[in-house]
Amino acid sequence: MPNSNQRLPIYIQIGELLHREIAAGQWQVGQRLPVEAQLARQLGVAVGTLRKALAKLEQEGLLERRQGSGTYVKRPPEGGAIYQLFRLELLEGAGIPHADILSIDAQANPEIATSLGLEDNSQELWRIRRQRFINKTLVAAEEIWIDKSHDPKLEQRRLHESLYHYYRENFDFWISQVSDKVSCASAPDWVCEQLNLETASTLGLVTRESRSNRNRIEEFSITWFNPIVCQYVNRIA
Repeated sequence: MPNSNQRLPIYIQIGELLHREIAAGQWQVGQRLPVEAQLARQLGVAVGTLRKALAKLEQEGLLERRQGSGTYVKRPPEGGAIYQLFRLELLEGAGIPHADILSIDAQANPEIATSLGLEDNSQELWRIRRQRFINKTLVAAEEIWIDKSHDPKLEQRRLHESLYHYYRENFDFWISQVSDKVSCASAPDWVCEQLNLETASTLGLVTRESRSNRNRIEEFSITWFNPIVCQYVNRIA
């Protein structure tokens, strides 16, 4: 069974959802959002929680509240969201991402260590395996590799569901750029098991090098996603 990890507060999750929906074009610039009571019902949250999310997006310049008129989309996002680099969306729309950690262990992987630019490619790395969800739909399984020296005693219970957020808060870098290669491949057994698919199912595959503000590759990830329920989307403004 997956193990829980630190979740984003609900109002942040709602803000992330609206941010992704605006980026996806589901809400156009100048369009008025439903009244707060209606939108809160649609999202299944309290009105107070929704107001906190809207206030955050207004502060970021995405929304504009007009007294006596409502809340309007002011401009499309230009970054700033926690999940701005998360490229998977449900087929019917963006959705709220979250992750469950399956395991963390120390493994040597010379090929990935070389990709991370480590001088000793025989040293152990942290390997993190996770399930990825959008809303409540299981969409992907992934394997993430980072330099073990960032935290030799990395504890699963301390990890945030957004690893990029965790890096920013706990390591001396943040992810500023990613390079993705998208293809399809026969998935390994552990992925098919986690996604409840037949052995050797062909899935979408994203390999990613994540580069930090220090201009170093800090993370290498491999994500297998189910194209029956989600798609890879990369919008360029």
